[in-house]
Amino acid sequence: MTDIKQLKLTANRNRKRIVEMVYQAGVGHVGGALSVIDLLTAIYELEVDFNEEKRTRVVLSKGHATPALYAELAQKGIIDEKDFPTFRQINSRLQGHPYTCDIPQVDATTGLLGQGFSTALGMALVKKREQDPHRVYAIAGDGETQEGQIWEALMMAAHYKLDNLVYIFDYNKLSSGHPTNEVINLEPLADKLAAFNYHVIVIDGNDMEQVVNALKEVRTVSGRPVAIVANTVKGKGVSFMENVPKWHSSGLTDAEYETAMRDLSAREEEICNEL
Repeated sequence: MTDIKQLKLTANRNRKRIVEMVYQAGVGHVGGALSVIDLLTAIYELEVDFNEEKRTRVVLSKGHATPALYAELAQKGIIDEKDFPTFRQINSRLQGHPYTCDIPQVDATTGLLGQGFSTALGMALVKKREQDPHRVYAIAGDGETQEGQIWEALMMAAHYKLDNLVYIFDYNKLSSGHPTNEVINLEPLADKLAAFNYHVIVIDGNDMEQVVNALKEVRTVSGRPVAIVANTVKGKGVSFMENVPKWHSSGLTDAEYETAMRDLSAREEEICNEL
């Protein structure tokens, strides 16, 4: 049985890691990292076993959200938290976007938005050919979803009926400076994906129970790919960051860091007190 409370605590600990990393480095895409961390935590904790030669793969197409990826890789013992101050520094393993050459457990080098879904598509096709039962999860941002290459990959995956492929949309409604749907309206997103012949799951992507239930539902799908529309909050968990465009990418002052850590410590206490 999945321990939802423990996953919530792990995600909250990862939020602290994200804030710590960006604070120490003085730079980083903190808002989108905080919105996606519940999804990444659940996928890595429940679906990924780094001891397996063939395993579930995860492509963070919204590559600028690396603080979330590095936080969870620290949780898994792949990277050392002592390296957090080197984030985005020259010659650091912790580059601003995922880089497989420095961290082999990173499944895809990403950064040019829109390309991650195509990379995941290729992985899923190979797994099908090799009869590898593991899935491929790819996570894109909502602003990124305005890229044409995303929709090409969506069409192709449906054409090949890749039921081992799960596309996830971190739908936090904010791009770098404006509400996403004021730039190019994605709606009705779920209906569009259904029209592409996807099994569509719509969830609150910051509700761990809903995230876990979505991953369980994924396992029941056959004959077509899955799309998870995860409604999230940019900056989730830190009071002054939530739904504020500034925190797409910004460093933290000492006072902001202390407030953020107080918020996350209070949330940890709430989780521990939950029945």
